[in-house]
Amino acid sequence: MKNIRKEAATWIGLGSFVSIWLLLVFLSDSHMHLGLEALKRFPEAVVLYSAAHLYFTARAWRWRAFQGWLVPFPDLQGTWAGTIQSTWSDGTTQLAPAPIPVLLVIRQTFSSISCVLYSKESTSSSGAAQMTGEEGPNQPQLSFIYSNQPRPTVRDRSEIHDGATILRVAMRPKRMLEGKYWTDRKTTGEIQVLFKSRKPAERFSM
Repeated sequence: MKNIRKEAATWIGLGSFVSIWLLLVFLSDSHMHLGLEALKRFPEAVVLYSAAHLYFTARAWRWRAFQGWLVPFPDLQGTWAGTIQSTWSDGTTQLAPAPIPVLLVIRQTFSSISCVLYSKESTSSSGAAQMTGEEGPNQPQLSFIYSNQPRPTVRDRSEIHDGATILRVAMRPKRMLEGKYWTDRKTTGEIQVLFKSRKPAERFSM
């Protein structure tokens, strides 16, 4: 996951550091005389710049003001509610199962992202997740591989399995994730979820 646009970050970082240093010089007894006394303000500038950088990677990267031009990926953290629709069909009736209600919980930091998909009967946890398509005109995508753990009471008909999914990210007019999944049980299907809450759910509840 490319978490920042390097060219913009380089210029902003340089400008921010110089601005912090000049402000410290201006507020000190050396005023704006860029001599030895001004150079003594460098360590303080480094400390303040480092603190600002830590705050940015901890919180400020989520601000809309930085989205797109500096931070190339959207903030997806929270709980998303929707359904999955399997392409599997009954061998006798040829009927597909009804859509299954699910909650997709995304936990995201500046440098990482993880996903948990809850349904009434199982929990799927991501082993690896990433954002792609942040550069250029391509629509961002969230992709992850996962391990599905059905509840013990349904394992006679739903075994433990692994799978992967690719979801397109749409932020307007509604915040939506939609795409496809496939599993090592040779099943496939579609997922569609809408943003529900910033608070990550810890279990299935709809």
